[in-house]
Amino acid sequence: MKIKYNLLHEEKNTNARLGTIETNYGIVNTPMFMPVGTRATVKTLTPEELYEIHSGVILANTYHLWLRPGEDIVKKAGGLHKFMNYDGPILTDSGGFQVFSLAKNKKKDIVEEGVFFKSHLDGKKLFLTPELSIEIQNKLDSDIAMSFDECIPYPASYEYAKASTERTLRWAKRGLDAHKNPNQSLFGIVQGGEYEDLRYYSAKEITKLDFDGYSIGGTSVGEDKDTMYKMIDYAIKYLPVDKPRYLMGVGDPIDLLEGVERGVDMFDCVLPTRLARHGNAFTRHGKINIKNSKYKEDFTPIDDCDCCACKNYTKAYIRHLIVSDETFGARLLSIHNIRFLIKMMEEIRVAIRENRFLSYKEDFINT
Repeated sequence: MKIKYNLLHEEKNTNARLGTIETNYGIVNTPMFMPVGTRATVKTLTPEELYEIHSGVILANTYHLWLRPGEDIVKKAGGLHKFMNYDGPILTDSGGFQVFSLAKNKKKDIVEEGVFFKSHLDGKKLFLTPELSIEIQNKLDSDIAMSFDECIPYPASYEYAKASTERTLRWAKRGLDAHKNPNQSLFGIVQGGEYEDLRYYSAKEITKLDFDGYSIGGTSVGEDKDTMYKMIDYAIKYLPVDKPRYLMGVGDPIDLLEGVERGVDMFDCVLPTRLARHGNAFTRHGKINIKNSKYKEDFTPIDDCDCCACKNYTKAYIRHLIVSDETFGARLLSIHNIRFLIKMMEEIRVAIRENRFLSYKEDFINT
C-alpha cells in the first residue's frame, strides 16, 4: 500500500507537528529520525538492535545497491526487507547525492537525459537517469522511493541554480511517469539552492505533481547554519499539510530542533554512526570525544540514555575499545548515538503534544 500521513496535532507556539505515517510495515510516529543503512545495513548494528532502540524507518542507498549486489539480486531475494531481514519501513534515496559528489564536471557530466559519472569501486563509466533510478528502486521494493534530482552545490550562481532546479522538476515528472510499484510511495524533492524565489518556484511546481510526500533537498552541503535554516523556511510553507515533509541529510541535534520547529516530520543522516567510528558521542551536554585522556579513568556512563551502551558500559571501557581499534567500541557508540537521536525525537513528540516545544528546545540547548 501507499503510505498515509495523519496529522494529529500542531504545536500552538511553533510550526512543529505531531503525526503518524502508516506503512506496509506498521505505523511510525513523527517527527522522527531515520538511521542510514547505506549498503542495506546500518553500520555495525543488527536489525534486532535497531528494533531495541526503537528505529522506525531506515534508509538504503540506491547507488550503492545498484553497484553491489545489484537490484536484480535484491529483487530475487524478495526485496530489501527480506534481503536484509529488516521487518520495518525502508526508504531508498535516488542516487541524486552521487550526482553532487561524483559528477566532477557539472556542465559536462549532468545533461538533460541524466548524469555521467565513474564508479567509486572500479572507475567504470556509469549513466544514471530518472527512469533508471526509479526502476532500481522499484526492484529494491522499499516502502518509500525518492525522485532523482541534482543536489545543488553551495555556493552556486543564481543561473546555475535556476537551470538545475528546472531540470530537477523535469526529472521528477519523468520519474513519476516511470514509477510502476503500486506498493511503493514516491516523494518529490524541493531544490533551489539558497535562493528564495527558486525554492518557492520549486515547491509550488513539485506539489502540482501530487507525490506521496515531499523532501527539502540541497541542504547540509557546506552552507552555514543560518543559510540552511533559510532554505527550509523558503520551501516548507508551500508544502501541503496533509503529507509528510522530509529534510534530507540532517542529523545534528540542534538542526533537528530547528527543523522540527519549522514543521519538518522526517530527518536522516549518516552522522551518528560516522561520529561513532571516530570515537565521538552525543550527550545532553554536547558532543564528546571518548578518546580524550580525561575519560581514561571515568567509570560513568556516556549519558543517561537508556541504550545498552549507557546501561552496561563506562566511558573508560568504551575509550579503551576505541583507542585499541576494537569494533565493539564503534558498535556501542553507534548504538548510543542513534538511540540518543531517536530518544530525543520521542521527547520532542511529547513536548509538541503538550505545547511546550520551545521550553524543551531551550532546556536542551542550555543543559
